[in-house]
Parts: sequence; C-alpha cells; structure tokens
Amino acid sequence: MPTERFTFTGHDGDTLSARLDLPEGPHLATALFAHCFTCSKDIPAARRIAARLAGAGIAVLRFDFTGLGHSEGEFANTTFVSNVDDLVLAAQALEARDMAPKLLIGHSLGGAAMLAAARRIESSRAVVTIGAPYDPEHVTHNFDDALSRIRDEGRAEVTLGGHTVTIGRRFVESVAAENLTDEIKSLHRALLILHAPRDSIVGIDNAAQIFRAAKHPKSFVTLDDADHLISKSGDAEYAAGVIAAWATRYLELRPPAPPPGAPEGIVRVSEADTEGFLQDINAGPKHHMLADEPQAYGGTDRGMSPYGFLSAGLGACTSMTIRMYARRKGWPLDHVSVDVSHDKVHAQDAAAQGNAKADRFRRVIRLEGDLDDDQRTKLLEIADKCPVHRTLERSAEVETELE
Repeated sequence: MPTERFTFTGHDGDTLSARLDLPEGPHLATALFAHCFTCSKDIPAARRIAARLAGAGIAVLRFDFTGLGHSEGEFANTTFVSNVDDLVLAAQALEARDMAPKLLIGHSLGGAAMLAAARRIESSRAVVTIGAPYDPEHVTHNFDDALSRIRDEGRAEVTLGGHTVTIGRRFVESVAAENLTDEIKSLHRALLILHAPRDSIVGIDNAAQIFRAAKHPKSFVTLDDADHLISKSGDAEYAAGVIAAWATRYLELRPPAPPPGAPEGIVRVSEADTEGFLQDINAGPKHHMLADEPQAYGGTDRGMSPYGFLSAGLGACTSMTIRMYARRKGWPLDHVSVDVSHDKVHAQDAAAQGNAKADRFRRVIRLEGDLDDDQRTKLLEIADKCPVHRTLERSAEVETELE
C-alpha cells in the first residue's frame, strides 16, 4: 500500500508524526487509528489492520501521541485528556485534506481515548475498540510499583512492553478522574468491540462493561487466544478482516464508476506477505478474499491457490448456468452442486512440444429433485454452455501492460 509521511500540530504545539496509508485503488473512506498505551504508530497490529483496510479502499492515519515514537514533546507532560485532544486535532488535519475520518479505531488505552473523542469528531460514523479498558484508570495497574514515586516525585520511569517511558503525576490523576460511561451511552455511532478472553493486560470484563453501556448498533467479536498487543500475524489478520467487513455496513462506501470496458469492475490483487505468497484480493469495496499457496510450496495456506480460484469460477458458473436453465423451463431442480478438481496431464495433441502438459478440469455435478432422465441429460449438456467453461476451452488472450 502507498504510505505518506504526515505531520500535524498537537495539543501543546508540538509536531506529531503520522503515517497515512492509502489504497492502491479508489479512496472510499478514511479511518483514524489510535495505538495502545506507550506504543507507537508502527506496532505490527496497526500496520496489518491499516494494510487490510487500505485494500478495501479505506485510507488510515496512524500517528504517535505526544512524546512517543517520532513525535515531539514529552510524554511525561501528557494526560488522558491531552491524548483525546490530539485525536481530535488529527481528525481536523485529515478534514483539511478533504479526508475527514468516518471510522475511528483505538487499541487498548487508545480505544478508551477514541470513545471519549468520538462525539467531538463529527464526521465519524463508526468506532472500533480493540482490547480497550472500560475505566482508563485500569492502565495504572501496569505500573503499580511506581505509583507512589509518581505521586511523591511528580514523575517516574516505567518499563512497559520493553519500552521505558516517564509517567507524570498529571497523567495518573487524569485517568483516575475519567469516567467513560456517559460518553459510551451517548456515542450515537455504530460500535464494534474486539477483545481476547485471555487478555492478561486488560481483562475481558472491560469489553462486557463497554457493551452493556453502549446502545445499538453494537457488536462484540472475540479474538480467542490473541494476546493484548495482537502480536501474532494470524490474529491481526483476523481482526483486520472483521473490521473491514463490519465497517462497510456503516460507512456507506460507494464504489467508483467502473472503468470503460470493464462493466463488472476491476479485481485488484495486492501482495500481503513479501516473505510468502499471501495475496489480498478485492473486487470493489464489498468483496475481499485471500489467495495463498500450501505450506509445502512455501505459502501459509491462508487462502485458496490461484488454480483453486480458477476451479471455483468454473464450478460457480456451471451451477449458475444449470439453475438459470432449469428455472426458465420450470423444472423441479431442488439443488445443484459441482465438485471441481484440477491437474496437469500430457497434452495428446501437442506431440511437437515433447512433454507438454495440458490443464484438465474434472467436474462432478449433483442434481437433486424430481427430474426425469431426459431432464438430467439436458442439464448436463447445458453445463458445457457455461461461459467460463467456454473460455477455458477456447484460447484466451491476456493483455499486460506496466503502469
């Protein structure tokens, strides 16, 4: 996905560093992402979620809060309220580029901050929280040993997730004073809550409290055995897929006009794993799939192989063609299914090419219903008139150009 460096001014006048991940195709909507407590915009979960949303036509802005990552300022001087202010300023910076965010996503304390900021971001239509605490003060249990020093000395260094940061007294007092109940009750936006039952940092009971306080439309999806940081690629991919699918229902994504000569639109395939073969496949803003290779061939087996998709196209077209003909004839066809297998065989008519191989697709068609023998025979003949079948039987021409 194309990524732009992006900066804007934070609550205290400091320059905050951000990345704007853009779709390779048409831009349909924009999301704003808030990272977890003391993390950065480049945490793997944020990158993977941004990549999946960009594949669905949704641009994503992720930034470092004041004093973290590449942003200016001192984190020790920030508060929960100032983090919320930074989110609102990020949304305003996007709006200035005519990219006002419709989707808000927050991870951990970033999720709590998004719940607090949502009503101040008028363009927002949907909010997603990932492992978010119901009570922002919950975060202080991560540095219980330093709380007394923070209160007595005004600040103290704390090591969290392998990072050492300085926590200030104002931050502790700020999260202690926050109560999100009213904000959640009056959110007036669709809400998706993602949480792992085994989250040892922010317990699953937080998700339950957020869900109870929120009004519909609201949804909860479990992240099973994921950890708090969603550090496993498979868990992040799952969360990203759920968010992308859920968001399309509430963002009113309008697909662009199809290009000339492509009335059914464009199928875009984008590499999702440079070390393997995983591919993101998008057919417009509504349909997303994964393609991959089996592990035995160097893939991760997270999607059908390219030949699997080709077989699926043949099977789907065959079934549709049979159904269309039976419906037009008024025949009692209750159900049709097609099994398709593919392999390579020696090309009997290609002797001049030595050991040339040909592709062989084998279809097994099941027809259920009170059909007589003549009807079954006719429907089998009709299967050969499937447009994809005809394309495979004829030679096809593929034009390729470098953009």
